[in-house]
Amino acid sequence: MKQKKRVLVIIPAYNEAENIVKVVNHMKEQAPQCDYLIVNDGSTDNTLKVCRQEGFHYLDLPINMGIGGAVQAGYIYAYKNEYDIAVQIDGDGQHDIAYLDRILEPIINKEADVVIGSRFLEKEGFQSSAGRRMGITILSRLIWLVTGKKIMDVTSGYRAVNQMFIEIYSKDYPMDYPEPEAIVSAIMHLGRVKEVPVQMRAREGGTSSITFKKSIYYMIKVTLAILLCRISYGIRRGRREDI
Repeated sequence: MKQKKRVLVIIPAYNEAENIVKVVNHMKEQAPQCDYLIVNDGSTDNTLKVCRQEGFHYLDLPINMGIGGAVQAGYIYAYKNEYDIAVQIDGDGQHDIAYLDRILEPIINKEADVVIGSRFLEKEGFQSSAGRRMGITILSRLIWLVTGKKIMDVTSGYRAVNQMFIEIYSKDYPMDYPEPEAIVSAIMHLGRVKEVPVQMRAREGGTSSITFKKSIYYMIKVTLAILLCRISYGIRRGRREDI
């Protein structure tokens, strides 16, 4: 990858002791020119111990903040250390660093401010379960209704942002299940959001934190959050126009 931008790969990790070594080693092999930061989100397994033993670069949160809090901590670190681009990948091994150049390219070429690695553009690799795909489709249509922007893989945690959105997300980032809400926030901030095709893998070890009950809560919570986010930005815009 021929580029002079300083890139930070943010790896939120909650109970990923079985996966984190493979994730970091894969990143070092595929993108040695990029820095990385593991954000240990109050794990109750040996994730922290593994990070220390392996000499990984990590930030240890004293309590579990949830995926949104962990990712925002990474953005705060990227902002304070003046990185040009921040990339999010999951700590479970699902995101293939081999596609990193493809995700970075639109930002480096100044074609986009936020780039999302999408499973559904070419429909190759791991596609998630049928139930989750249905939920993703519903959220995709909702985002299109409230923003006019069609995003296929709205729950993808494989994404990159430029320096402008490093600053924005370091100050304000959604909490529980942040990916769809963060897309709406980007669009409301007039960010250029682009999807690029990637292939993802099934989780290699450990268990997902999203159960069936949590999936129902997820849909309700995210739907309300997207609507509130859109209303909030509409109110703010109206106030600015009145000044």
